[in-house]
Amino acid sequence: MKHKTTVSLVLGGGGARGLAHIGAIQWLVENGYTIKSIAGTSMGALVGGIYATGKLDAYTEWVSALDKIDILRLLDPAFGRSGFFKGDRIIGLLRELIGDTAIENLPLAFTAVATDLDTGKEVWLRRGKLFDAIRASIAIPLVFTPFQYGHRRLLDGSLVNPVPIAPTLNDHTDLTIAISLSGRDERQFELPAKAPEPSATAHREQIESFIQGLQSPASAGIPVPGMLSIALKSMDTMESTIARLKLAAYSPDVLIELPHNACQFHEFWRARELIAFGYERTARTFMQNG
Repeated sequence: MKHKTTVSLVLGGGGARGLAHIGAIQWLVENGYTIKSIAGTSMGALVGGIYATGKLDAYTEWVSALDKIDILRLLDPAFGRSGFFKGDRIIGLLRELIGDTAIENLPLAFTAVATDLDTGKEVWLRRGKLFDAIRASIAIPLVFTPFQYGHRRLLDGSLVNPVPIAPTLNDHTDLTIAISLSGRDERQFELPAKAPEPSATAHREQIESFIQGLQSPASAGIPVPGMLSIALKSMDTMESTIARLKLAAYSPDVLIELPHNACQFHEFWRARELIAFGYERTARTFMQNG
């Protein structure tokens, strides 16, 4: 019987670019790699945790059907609190769609990485409810409120470790494969055009206005980013710098890098394109590595 190559998979953070992790996992599974361990930060924790439950296909079908308005409807305002959104609505929906379980009962080793708000330390979540760990790991500052996990207040793991290789160092697997969403910009990079969306309604126009506010509206020809846009771009820049430092300290056997400009941080409605891109970039990386 032929030995299947076992893998420790490291899934980095990077907002909507994290949807490309789905395509990467699809390619690895189709090509005979057995994922025995996953360490993930932010969207890497979300995609990796759902894969560990065996429900990634259900999540892929759901997220691929979302458009801009659907994304906005998933956000629950946290008026007067320490973030724009509570995050309860999206996590509640995912619990219904996927079903919650204890991390220690998953069929493979799983680590979600978060940041302790009070100490600034990296936190590895390896026990307890899966979606509690995921909610902590995706708590992007300003966007989502910090998550209370036991006695700790936790934020997005990308603040301290956007590509968490360290949790896999003691794994007994054949390969460590890391997927970084903070690769250098590619000048000619361009995703395929998405199919046209339905015609606008008054409600849709309001949503579109909010979405535009997350981007870079112009005034007198000069870009004037909104407050949330500045926060997201700042975090993106920080993640890219930390990711390079972490990868210099811990070198995986295979590094798959997606360009930083693959999409904007919040463009979760581009799931189909990003999944296909993750699949293609994984195939290309393995072809180049021989």
